[in-house]
Amino acid sequence: MSITCENELLGMRKISEVVGLTLKEMRDYAKPGMTTKHLDEFGGDILKGYGAASAPRLTYGFPGWTCISVNNEIAHGIPSAKTIIKEGDLVNIDVSAELNGFWADNGGSFVLGEDIHGHQGLVNASKEILHKAIHSIRGGVRISEVGKLIETEARKAGYRVIKNLTGHGVGRSLHEEPAEIANCYDPYNKKRFRKNSVVAVETFISTASTIANTQHDGWTLMGNRGGYVAQHEQTIIITGDKPEILTACNGIWD
Repeated sequence: MSITCENELLGMRKISEVVGLTLKEMRDYAKPGMTTKHLDEFGGDILKGYGAASAPRLTYGFPGWTCISVNNEIAHGIPSAKTIIKEGDLVNIDVSAELNGFWADNGGSFVLGEDIHGHQGLVNASKEILHKAIHSIRGGVRISEVGKLIETEARKAGYRVIKNLTGHGVGRSLHEEPAEIANCYDPYNKKRFRKNSVVAVETFISTASTIANTQHDGWTLMGNRGGYVAQHEQTIIITGDKPEILTACNGIWD
């Protein structure tokens, strides 16, 4: 969407604050020995407390309030009473929701407890690359150039990117134009970011895989070559200068 009036700006700021705080509180609440279903229900209760509706549940009938992916899972992990998170796990939480007709999206990977498996370098790279990518965006910049930046920075850090998962427009629905803000350079994408528009920008930084494949449950995504992936995502408003990061309260850069 494009922000055309004060009410739209206030609406986007509010729902973005809701999803940002929900993500932060879920990350802080997560403890070894907890099931992903328990963690998801905690997040669902926060969203309900704000009067917000889970976006994946509302839009796609997703079987959870949030998406929680563990270790080799890249994204869209289904919260389960059988999945117990453990010390050192690589955990990703993605929270998106709707409130009063406005939608926002954010996510982040983190190491649970002590980094006994050495995932923190990957997590840090994903966060840092997202920060660089977002601060390169302003009205008129080619979308493909941001993909090129993400891919180049990942390669410099010794990682790869997932090429078939992308950021997207957001605001009046969960997924809007531009439909694909890729993590790699696409020379055929001639579109440019538009000033005053709202987008969700996300990194998918990988140790081995380059393609995400849907598993038999119809939701969970895993890499074509195994390994691990860290994802971080913020909803922003594009300006003529520095973007407004609407979901900054999620604390993924703290």
